[in-house]
Amino acid sequence: MAILSKTNVPQFSVDVYQNEYLPEGGREVNAIVTVTSTGGGTTGGHPLPGAVPGTQAGTNAGVVIMVDCSGSMEYPPTKMRNAREATAVAIDAIRDGVAFAVIGGTHVAREVYPANGGLAVADPATRAQAKQALRRLTAGGGTAIGTWLRLADKLLSSGDAAIRHGILLTDGRNEHEKPEELQSALDSCAGRFTCDARGVGTDWEVKEVTGIASALLGSVDIVADPTGLAADFHAMMEKTMGKEVADVSLRLWTPQGSEIAFVKQVAPTVEDLSGRRTDAGPRAGDYPTGSWGDESRDYHVCVRVPNAGVGQEMLAARLSLVLPQPDGSPQVLAQGLVRALWTDDMAASTRINPQVAHYTGQAELAQVIQQGLEARKSGDMDGATAKLGRAVQLASASGNEDTAKLLAKVVDVVDAASGTVRLKARVADADEMTLETRSTKTVRVKK
Repeated sequence: MAILSKTNVPQFSVDVYQNEYLPEGGREVNAIVTVTSTGGGTTGGHPLPGAVPGTQAGTNAGVVIMVDCSGSMEYPPTKMRNAREATAVAIDAIRDGVAFAVIGGTHVAREVYPANGGLAVADPATRAQAKQALRRLTAGGGTAIGTWLRLADKLLSSGDAAIRHGILLTDGRNEHEKPEELQSALDSCAGRFTCDARGVGTDWEVKEVTGIASALLGSVDIVADPTGLAADFHAMMEKTMGKEVADVSLRLWTPQGSEIAFVKQVAPTVEDLSGRRTDAGPRAGDYPTGSWGDESRDYHVCVRVPNAGVGQEMLAARLSLVLPQPDGSPQVLAQGLVRALWTDDMAASTRINPQVAHYTGQAELAQVIQQGLEARKSGDMDGATAKLGRAVQLASASGNEDTAKLLAKVVDVVDAASGTVRLKARVADADEMTLETRSTKTVRVKK
C-alpha cells in the first residue's frame, strides 16, 4: 500500500504474493512483488493537481536521440531516409518544455542539434529547427556506440532534468571500438540515464543491443523493416513523455541471518537485478528500477532464511520503494513484507504460489529460447530441438501467445503440450533475430 505521495510524485503501491509456509528445515522464501504507479500526471503529460496553469507534467525531462549514421545505413538508401523520418516523428512527440538533442553516430559521436554542447528546450520553433537539422544526417563511417552514449551522457548532464532518457538506433555491429570500451561506457552511464535501444534490419548483433538496453534499464526491440521505424520511434517517445519520476529503487532489508538470493524483474520483461545491488545501510540494499510513468511491473524476490522449528514465524524481508531527495535522504513511496512460517502441514508447505510458479516458468522460457537458438547456431540440432521444444511447451502452458507465434516461425510444432517440435530447415534471419530479441518479454499472470 502506498504510504506517501507528493504533488509531483505518482502514487505507488506494492502487493506481495507468496506462500509463506515452509517445511521443517526449509530455508528459501519466494515472493512476487507487484509494483504499480498511478496518477500524478503519469498518463502522458496531463497537468498535475495543483500545477500552475499552462505548465505540463513531464517537462522536467531530457531526452537524446542517437541515430546510427555509419556507412551501412546507406544500404539500401531508404534505410537512412526512414531513420531521418522516424527521428522527425519522435521530435514532434516531444512536449513543450522538455530538453532534447540529436546525435549522429559513426566511429565518433557528432551533435546534430542543437550542436552547442547542451540541450535545446522543446517548443514549436526548436522542433522545427531540429527537423531542419536532420538533413545533416548522412551515412558514412564506422560504428563506435560507446562514444554515442558518452556524448548523450554529457549532453543530458548539462541541464537539470530529473528524468534523463536516450533512444538509440543502430543497424550494425559495434566494430570500431573494443568490447571493453563499450562496456566501460555502459558502466559510466548506468544510473545516469535510461535508454531504449533498437536494431534496424538484420545485420546487427542481438546480444550487443540487448546488453545496452539491459545495462541502461530500457527496452529493446528489432525493426526488421525500416518502414516501421517511424511508428516505433513515436511510441517510444510517447512512453518517455509519460515518465514522471526517475531513479526509483527497490530497497530490501533482511534480518540477521537472512540474505537475498536474487532479485529479478519478471514483467513486462525478464531482467536480473541481483548484481546491481548497492548498499543502503545495515542489512539493506537498493536495486535500481529506473523511471516510472503510469504502469505496473512484477519482481521475483528470493530470500534465504535461517533454519527454524515448526510453529516459528519471522519477517524474511522488508521491501520499500525509495526515491532519493536533494538532501540525500530517501523518500519512501511504498512498502511490503515477505514472511516465513514453518509448518508440519505438508499440503501447506508444498503448495506453490501461482504467481511464483508462473514467473518461474516465464524466466525459464526466456532462458531455453536463448539456449536453443545458440545451440542451433553452433550446429547442435538435437540440443536446439530439445530446448526450443521446451520453450513451445512453456509458452503454450502460460498463454504467452506472442512468443508462441515467434517460435512457430523457427520450429514446426507437432504437439505444443508435450513440447514436440521439428526444426525448420530454413529460417529467415529476421524471424530468428525477432525471437531472440523478444525472448525476455513475458505475459502477466492472471490474478
